[in-house]
Order: sequence, then structure tokens, then C-alpha cells
Amino acid sequence: MVPARLAQVAIVVEDLNRAKAFYGDTLGLPHLFDAPPGLAFFQCGETRLMLSRPEGPEAKGSAILYYGVDDVDSAYEEMKAKGAAFDEPPRKIAELDGKPVHLAVCRDGEGNLLGLISG
Repeated sequence: MVPARLAQVAIVVEDLNRAKAFYGDTLGLPHLFDAPPGLAFFQCGETRLMLSRPEGPEAKGSAILYYGVDDVDSAYEEMKAKGAAFDEPPRKIAELDGKPVHLAVCRDGEGNLLGLISG
């Protein structure tokens, strides 16, 4: 399993409306959709940008890279067999353009979160 692309980047923001104005109006990225309770998605070339409110004090100011893979389940099994520590096993998180989007979340050797995403 080798990631094919950088599929998504999550940026933690304090003020979602202010961030949406910056990334949409100031930077000019196309807005894709919002997802409750506090997510907004934009497109930047082939990479999705996800703006997210912090989910805890340790999340403030952090970013998460989501690596695109063809099959999240097989990538999960392969990485788990190699000792990767997963915070979240594969699950369907959304549908985009009629296609399911699956995600698994793990940590690198330094404790940084990263996602494996397909769809």
C-alpha cells in the first residue's frame, strides 16, 4: 500500500465562519459543503481542505493529512500488520458525488494523526 495522493488536509480553526470567509472569499477556493456540527469543505486542486473546530485542547492549531488510498480496509490491515497504531478503524464517513468515502485514522511514530481515505 502506497498512498496515491494527498486527498485531504484538515485545519483546526477557532472561528469556522471567519475561516470559511478567508478560504472561500479571500483565497478563492471553491466551497464544497458543510457538515454539522462544525466542518466546512473546500477544493484545492485535487486536494480537499477540511476546516474543523477543535475537538479538545490538544487539537488547537494542528493539521491532519489524509492520504488517498484505493481501499481503506486493505490499507488498514496492511499497516496494522506492520505495527501501526489506529485511533479509528475503517468506517464510512460520507458520500461525495454518489460515492462512499471511507476513513481510518492512525498515528505516525511521533504521535501525529494521519488519515487513510478512499472515495
